[in-house]
Amino acid sequence: MRNLTQPDLALLAFAREAKGKAYAPYSDFRVGAAVYAKGEIFQGVNVENAAYGSTLCAERGALSAAVAAGCTEIDAVAVVGDSEAPTVPCGACRQALAEFNPEMRVIMGGRTDEVMVMTLDELLPEAFVRGYLDQDDS
Repeated sequence: MRNLTQPDLALLAFAREAKGKAYAPYSDFRVGAAVYAKGEIFQGVNVENAAYGSTLCAERGALSAAVAAGCTEIDAVAVVGDSEAPTVPCGACRQALAEFNPEMRVIMGGRTDEVMVMTLDELLPEAFVRGYLDQDDS
């Protein structure tokens, strides 16, 4: 676990703000996320769907906003959910984030003041990243 910094707290505040806009009529579990990329902050929320598999997680929503703006070098992500303890990214979100920086900082919060800070590679060791797809032409 890493030390919490002022930039972490700022990114966490953006995630908390986003959480209020989440669409979670089925689970009533709202999640907000914010990614920091190239000096910019992009927010995302979970968007549930009656066909549960079509639900979009907040982290992937924020990541999509960053990519749509041309930012593919992600430095950090903050995620805040309705849980008592800090909300951690699901496995699919960890994998999606690893595509853009397996060493990014991950700041996690919940309904309380408790915050966890880790790197993505601590949350997803041995991630499947683009290096595995390199072709050896020899």
